[in-house]
Amino acid sequence: MWVCLEYESSSVSTMDNHSQPDHLDNSDAEAIRHLKQSIADGKHWYIALLEAIALWTLSEEMYDGHHYQYLIAGQAFDWLLLAERLCQEIDNLIPEEEKINLFFGKPPIELSTEEFKALIGSEKYQAHLNYFYGIVVEQALHLAVEMDIEKEQHGNIRRRDSQSDVFQRIYGSSESVLLERFRQEKSYPQSNNIKLTELKEFTYWLFKYRVENCDSSRVASDTKKALKQLGGLQGKNEQL
Repeated sequence: MWVCLEYESSSVSTMDNHSQPDHLDNSDAEAIRHLKQSIADGKHWYIALLEAIALWTLSEEMYDGHHYQYLIAGQAFDWLLLAERLCQEIDNLIPEEEKINLFFGKPPIELSTEEFKALIGSEKYQAHLNYFYGIVVEQALHLAVEMDIEKEQHGNIRRRDSQSDVFQRIYGSSESVLLERFRQEKSYPQSNNIKLTELKEFTYWLFKYRVENCDSSRVASDTKKALKQLGGLQGKNEQL
């Protein structure tokens, strides 16, 4: 179960990394206690971290002056962002190299998909898959199509804007039109800038738009292209 909090910009304050944030409810405070105690009892920090993620309930929070949005659009779970946040609680208890490697796709312990799912829980695992396919894979599709377009334009004196062509080729519309539509649907203000959290939500919206508006064979083909671009992050590495 996820818990959502409402934040007002005027009420945000910087928190000490080593203090107990007062916005945490009992389950999230327990997640941090479990993480620290499990490591103290000799459990590997990565396993303890995944268990703490299973206990966590906040979908977003302000911590140490930063906004962490773990659940995108109420459906897509960025587990590595939560892992990054929780690692700040145990920064002096884990090897720095192992921590860095985790965020570059190399966890310290190789787990099967079923083991990973069991540790973080079925609900969070499904939300993680939403994030993986809806955001990570969708971003990879953009890159793959952009590279295809650049290859097609190789040698052309007058090159077109490949980024603009990417959206036309994948979604049949321009990025600006789709972004405006997305913001209208979400009642977000129209702006020339976009923050990272909104960009992730927009990417997830694009994924759902593509699935709803393209035939199934095209969706499957595009997904295969994107996964190939990711270098085969299926199977055991799908957890990343």
